[in-house]
Amino acid sequence: MNRLIKTLIYGGEMSLCVMDTTDLVNDAIRIHKLSPLSAAALGRVLTAATFMCAGLKNESDKLSVNVVGDGVGGTITVSGNSALDMRGTIENPRAELPLRADGKLDVGGCVGKNGRLTVVKSMGMKEPYSGSCRLVSGEIAEDFAAYYLYSEQQPSAFALGVKIGRDYTCIGAGGVVIQTLPGASDASVEKAEEVMRKFSSISTLIREKSIEEIIEENFGECTLEEYTPKYRCLCSREYIGDILKSMGRAELEEILTQQGKIAVNCEFCEKNYEFTRKDIEKMFRE
Repeated sequence: MNRLIKTLIYGGEMSLCVMDTTDLVNDAIRIHKLSPLSAAALGRVLTAATFMCAGLKNESDKLSVNVVGDGVGGTITVSGNSALDMRGTIENPRAELPLRADGKLDVGGCVGKNGRLTVVKSMGMKEPYSGSCRLVSGEIAEDFAAYYLYSEQQPSAFALGVKIGRDYTCIGAGGVVIQTLPGASDASVEKAEEVMRKFSSISTLIREKSIEEIIEENFGECTLEEYTPKYRCLCSREYIGDILKSMGRAELEEILTQQGKIAVNCEFCEKNYEFTRKDIEKMFRE
């Protein structure tokens, strides 16, 4: 089961979030038929975006994350909302590269170091908020830390990991995020920096221990607030129909003339929708 737990640490001077997103990553693997490398890259972005969605305050709030680098995986896109309905896609779902010298998947090579991480938040305002930063390493954790520092002026430390088994399923995925709150002391910052070093293999830790054990062993007893993320695409025939209608009747008629029907594939869940001429005529009558 996917789990996300938030709490305050060091006397309330910092916030802590620990996530188990193993099932979330396995859903993405099943839907998109991901290679281990693509699963690791998309899984890390899914985990980081899940953390961001847990900070959305209103029921209608939602966000999207785009990671556009020059690696073999291509563009990674993840969307979610305040209910933690998450979905994502990677341009090259079967990307492959040799393992790194330490035997780990080369996520940095999959994503690439040259590019940008962009976050768009829709929070009921006239215009959505958009923030962006250059990729630091393509390893995702450092890139999200840089985004928070430069775009939201929020010092943050991220540890993200995805462990893939021999059968190409995810056997451990998750993350730890610590953020500095206003007025945090230097001593608390130093403690946070020290403890984050223990999470260099967070996917293995998530596989072996519960979130509660990780928190208690490293931060002591805390008051915990729990959430349940899930992989859930929000597409529907009505939603796709509205998008088509916005294209205008003339353009849809041209597609119908050329292809005899309009076929749409949802990039997040791989579901296919087909619209006939009769469907389009009904759409514009209504």
